Amino acid sequence: MAQIFHPSSNSFARASIIGSVLLLAGLGLVATEVERSPYVTDAGVFRTQPVPFSHEHHVRGLGIDCRYCHTSVQDSSFAGIPPTKTCMSCHTQIWTNAAMLEPVRWSWETARPIAWTRVNNLPDFVYFNHDIHVAKGVGCSTCHGQVEQMPLIMQAATLQMEWCLNCHREPRRFLRPREEVFNMEWRSPPDQLERGEKLAKLYHVHNSQLMQNCSLCHR
Repeated sequence: MAQIFHPSSNSFARASIIGSVLLLAGLGLVATEVERSPYVTDAGVFRTQPVPFSHEHHVRGLGIDCRYCHTSVQDSSFAGIPPTKTCMSCHTQIWTNAAMLEPVRWSWETARPIAWTRVNNLPDFVYFNHDIHVAKGVGCSTCHGQVEQMPLIMQAATLQMEWCLNCHREPRRFLRPREEVFNMEWRSPPDQLERGEKLAKLYHVHNSQLMQNCSLCHR
């Protein structure tokens, strides 16, 4: 019987198989990088707001504590968006005619809330509780980044599940004393792992196995 395929077809078939595998691997790698990129996660992207509020000015410049504006962060699952009343507690006295604060004055006069753009927003199928994290010694900057350096606020982290699990797998790397939770200048000491282990026991942080239980965040 005559040979149907030329002997070089074997080499072509092998090259095709290897090429297909490499192509699929490359596409998978590209898809993974895109999934983690700011294009998908919005990490590092500044959001347009109705008022250009500067955390850098208010936190670093004026020394205002996070809890002055985000009043429910210690006792609620939601940190709370400050009402116009909070803004006007200062701005009835200073910068009363500033053009950039016109939306704030309008909100105050009409009793209509400012339509702030949500920056750190988790999907509906994810449960996150602010007060639990605060009580366990997780600092604001651990999740929100160095907001005292942000003239405009942005999402500092990807907020993807693997990012959350980095902490849940080994919380001792991220825990700090409760009195330092709102200190934006706090930095991990050289013996963080040892101190974090003690804080985990002191604050009754669950073991890493339970901390990775799906039902903890997906309820």
